[in-house]
Amino acid sequence: MEAIAKLRNIRVTPMKARRVVNLIRGKQATEALGILKFAQQSASEPIYKLVASAVANAQVKGEAAGAIVDVDDLIISKAFVDEGVTLKRFRPRAQGRAFRINKRTSHITVVVSTPDEFAKAGK
Repeated sequence: MEAIAKLRNIRVTPMKARRVVNLIRGKQATEALGILKFAQQSASEPIYKLVASAVANAQVKGEAAGAIVDVDDLIISKAFVDEGVTLKRFRPRAQGRAFRINKRTSHITVVVSTPDEFAKAGK
């Protein structure tokens, strides 16, 4: 069984979010939540909520299918960060010039799956 959670247009640069996502890719969901809880990066808090949401989605999907989903068995099979919309702002500079500031956003996707689905995807 596979469950997906997405977070769109979050005000974290994709490069900084990828550093945090690389920490948890391929790990068990409970272990990933522990890593994210104590990670010092600012992007770890929204990614923690996203992983928790993906786990909850897996539980709901399992109940709807009539299967029992053990939270301790779930693995983060896919986790990636895409670049979102860039907000462009301008700051005044010397001699009447303007300097552009790019405020980048991210789209983060986390997929959790059971170990048998993870093994199938690996082959």
